[in-house]
Amino acid sequence: MTDSVQTSPRAAPADEAIDFGRLLGLLLDHKWLIIFITAFFAVAGAVYAMLVTPVYQGDALVQVERRSSISPLGDVGDVFGQESEAPTSAEVHILQSRLVLGQVVDSTDLDLLVLPHSLPVIGEFVQRRGIARPGYMEGRPEVWGGESLELGRLEVADHLRGAPLIVTVGEEGGYQLAIDSEPPEKIGSGEVGELASFHNGDIQLRIAELNAPAGAQFTVMKRTRAAAIGQLRGRLTVSELGGSGRNAGTGMLRLTLTGTDREEIRRSLDAVSATFLRQNVERQSAEAEQSLAFLEEQAPELRTQLSAAEDSLNHYRVEQDSVDLSSESQAVINQFIEVERQLNEMELQETEMAQRVTPNHPSYLALLRQKRQLQDQRAELNQRVSQLPASQQEVVRRTRDVEVTQAIYLNVLNKMQELQVARAGTVGNVRIIDRAQVGGAPIAPNKTRLMMLSILLGGMLSLGIVMMRGWLNRGVESAEQIEDAGLPVYATVPLTDEQNKLTRRIKHKRDKNASQVATAVLAEHAPADNAIEALRGLRASLHFAMLEAIDNRLVITGASPAVGKSFVSINLGALCAQAGQRVLLVDADMRKGHVHNAFGGRGKLGLSELLSGKLELKDVIRPSNLEDLHYIARGAAPPNPAELLMNSRFSEFMEAASLQYDIVIIDTPPILAVIDAALVGRQCGTTLMVARFQQNPLRELHAATRRLETAGVTVKGAILNAIESKAATFYGYGYYSYSYK
Repeated sequence: MTDSVQTSPRAAPADEAIDFGRLLGLLLDHKWLIIFITAFFAVAGAVYAMLVTPVYQGDALVQVERRSSISPLGDVGDVFGQESEAPTSAEVHILQSRLVLGQVVDSTDLDLLVLPHSLPVIGEFVQRRGIARPGYMEGRPEVWGGESLELGRLEVADHLRGAPLIVTVGEEGGYQLAIDSEPPEKIGSGEVGELASFHNGDIQLRIAELNAPAGAQFTVMKRTRAAAIGQLRGRLTVSELGGSGRNAGTGMLRLTLTGTDREEIRRSLDAVSATFLRQNVERQSAEAEQSLAFLEEQAPELRTQLSAAEDSLNHYRVEQDSVDLSSESQAVINQFIEVERQLNEMELQETEMAQRVTPNHPSYLALLRQKRQLQDQRAELNQRVSQLPASQQEVVRRTRDVEVTQAIYLNVLNKMQELQVARAGTVGNVRIIDRAQVGGAPIAPNKTRLMMLSILLGGMLSLGIVMMRGWLNRGVESAEQIEDAGLPVYATVPLTDEQNKLTRRIKHKRDKNASQVATAVLAEHAPADNAIEALRGLRASLHFAMLEAIDNRLVITGASPAVGKSFVSINLGALCAQAGQRVLLVDADMRKGHVHNAFGGRGKLGLSELLSGKLELKDVIRPSNLEDLHYIARGAAPPNPAELLMNSRFSEFMEAASLQYDIVIIDTPPILAVIDAALVGRQCGTTLMVARFQQNPLRELHAATRRLETAGVTVKGAILNAIESKAATFYGYGYYSYSYK
């Protein structure tokens, strides 16, 4: 058993590889679409760049010097030969901490917001450009150029922080206040320049200045302190300038702040620098205060100890009648004084270091070793004193207590004076090198980059749309594609303006003066049209093709609607009649046929009445403007067109028509929609398939051919209709045209 379905001997070239010629042609065919979309995006980018609020940037420079200790004992690290690194990274975090930024928010009122009620989209542009309010906008709440509100004071209860308050300008310097809710809750009115209390004292408001006409609205709000600090931190950037690696930091910090208000940027950035400097000085001064407080606690105790030691020595001398010290005893006392002085300093260093490092720190362990050595020396001196005479031992001990206590007391007094001087002259280790400066040009939007991105985006989008349309449009574009599918092409009919007009007239019936037109047949009105020339070639091809057919009946069908079957049938019939043949054109589409429109006739009293036996053949045949061309309209739409075509009357009609005319052309409905074309084709010797350019894909032609062949109808060939002169087809397949001028 053999399969009657025709298959393609080889795949179409478009399926084998990417056809770059066709892609280039698609771009050329849609060049105006690409230009329009790209230009639209370019204009949109320009409008956005003009309307968007510009963002400015300011910067300041501070230096963090290496911190030096103001401890009464000096820098302990230096004692042990250690250098401390510049704490730049810690200062960066301090600059961005709530400690610093919170004070900035408090000092600059960054937690206060004044937002004018703006026009949609262009509101900020209007205010920024200072465009005055037009007369027809009087009384409207939108704020225009030159209109402003300046807050003098706004204090709210904690539960109202972050709640928007609407200020509506009234007459003669007054205003109304409402809480922004649904609907707004009006809470009172006030006068500009006066402190007013609202909402049971929860809101204290003083508007310093109000320049706006009555009806204009502003939204004022006191944000939470945390929200204001977070917003400021998000705009602030702190970075260190200079080298990299260990100990490579320069201590130079660049502070960068962005925003839409140049004056607010400068004011806030200067406040950050000043607050950072002030807290640094306060921190240094606090260290001196702590050290001074410690020494002030020790001084009275040392003074008491010194007095007691002096009294004890004097009392002993009186009792012993002024015992003098030998040279050896005096030397021992001097050594005692030096050892005790060093031990006292070691104890102070140990107390301070215990607050800085752990007990296992190398510096702390070295300090303990030195302390033990001094304690050993003191023990040796005590041993030497014990070898002296008893009277000398007691004098040495009491004299030692006096001298050591006096030396320590004098040292503490000296340190206290030094700390008092240091506290008075504390400057910290932070310097403001450059105060805040805001650039004159905005950093955003970058208009050049925005325009380039808009053009690039528009170009890419338009190219994507064109490529997607080309990829989705899998309709046949050349006769070679159909022939490669195994179906010979008898004609390629180009699309013309006249054909488009005719199609619109048939489908939409827009020409109300159709009765005044003798005929709407293109072959009659434009015989030199390229489409008619192509159909003349079809007429010649059919002359030889139908010589082998069993009858003179020709079926014109298609895979889908609106492929131009009726156009081909009508104009082919007209050309055959002009060549001297007697032609009968039959509209076998009893559902939606419109052949009669081309001849200015009516659809009723046609084929359906003939097949149902209501009329005879001679009653349904109608003449046309051409002497040898007659046609039969579709008739009234029957409920069972397929059953009428299977009736014996249809076969009898076909036989009678073949005897009366040289050629019978039957226009049928699409085969993939209904079976009518197959029923008609079984009664005719020649069947042609019409495919529309870029509309019918090859799979539809395959399906239509298989359906006809399953019903026993052999498709002789195809007609490629409505070919357009496009760059895609030219570069892809190389079409040429030739016409009379």
